[in-house]
Amino acid sequence: MDRERLIKMAGAVRTGGKGSMRRKKKAVHKTTSTDDKRLQSTLKRVGVNSIPAIDEVNIFKDDSVIQFVNPKVQASIAANTWVVSGASQTKRLQDILPSIFNQLGPDNLENLKKLAAQFQKQGSGADAAGAGAGAGAGAGAVQEDDDDVPDLVPGETFEAAAEEKPASEKKPTA
Repeated sequence: MDRERLIKMAGAVRTGGKGSMRRKKKAVHKTTSTDDKRLQSTLKRVGVNSIPAIDEVNIFKDDSVIQFVNPKVQASIAANTWVVSGASQTKRLQDILPSIFNQLGPDNLENLKKLAAQFQKQGSGADAAGAGAGAGAGAGAVQEDDDDVPDLVPGETFEAAAEEKPASEKKPTA
């Protein structure tokens, strides 16, 4: 190699003046996300406005929910465009169901029916497994049955049963 060419190559990676340490590799500066800039310019052209004070956004899919906590929400109602940006988490619908029950609409009714069917299947599967497990599981099942309201006997009312009890309690003891 030529001496001139070596000096030219060495000068290309020098960060300071003469006598300074050379970098091992020249840093390549990337452009700061041109896609993001292009998206922002397109959104500005559409005319989106920022919507403040939104704590949570949930996007419902088949069996999962994409959840954004404290997102930046922008909207252009004229263009029917909503932009939700921020950190997202994908969760199962069962995991966050109690907290989002009031947000569910009629289009998610089918998903709720599927969930209910799954829970019933899991519950019946757990009962069958518990019955086969032994006497300890059987005692738990009996205790569960105690919590159920008993069927009303035909021809009897609660008032008649309540009147009979005090009469039977007043038996004289000898």
